[in-house]
Amino acid sequence: MSVPQCAPGAGEVGGCDDGRVIEGFVDAVRVLGGRPAADGCEGVAARLLERWREPHRGYHDEQHLREVLAAVDTVRGAALDLRGRAAVTLAAWYHDAVYEGRPGEDEEASARLAESELSARGLDGGAAARVAGLVRSTAEHRLPSDPDGPEAVLHDADLWILASPPERFDEYCRQVRAEYPHVSDDDYSRGRRGVLTPFVTRPRLYATRDAHERWTAAARANLRRELARLG
Repeated sequence: MSVPQCAPGAGEVGGCDDGRVIEGFVDAVRVLGGRPAADGCEGVAARLLERWREPHRGYHDEQHLREVLAAVDTVRGAALDLRGRAAVTLAAWYHDAVYEGRPGEDEEASARLAESELSARGLDGGAAARVAGLVRSTAEHRLPSDPDGPEAVLHDADLWILASPPERFDEYCRQVRAEYPHVSDDDYSRGRRGVLTPFVTRPRLYATRDAHERWTAAARANLRRELARLG
């Protein structure tokens, strides 16, 4: 199993500092016809990073953002061109930009934020709406019908964590639990089993051929281990 470069804890040399990560945001805006220099694009990205650093976040934090961005760079969608990859990159930046623990509502609020901010940056040809649509697609983790398109790449990058090295996966499990301090252990275990079991039982976990071949075995092993812990 390959580990996305610049994913925290993945053993990368040097890692990705804020400047490098923000540069990726700016480049994606430029590819989609935006005006990064004229419209303060770096400031938009910096403010997005601050959102991801909000103290109430457990798993859905800056570490998750960086891992998804790194996974986007490694997952190969056979039909994904430069504009498609730029759209996926921006959708990754926005997919949990609003996070208050409200499934569905958070994704919708994040999508609206993406469309508003990216439209203001001058993205062309409905590109801002396309990014917002990708953000909305992350709400339920349904397997996309097109295994080569932008939605498939974003879906797989968002779920890279399931195939992460065991120590990172275990940390992820603890981080998710920390987001529900008001829920009893029994109720959390029941709810979490309901979330994770479909990923073990559905015929295909990842949409792209690339991620399916490289990550499925590790993801299913991690998931079985966590389901055993949950009882």
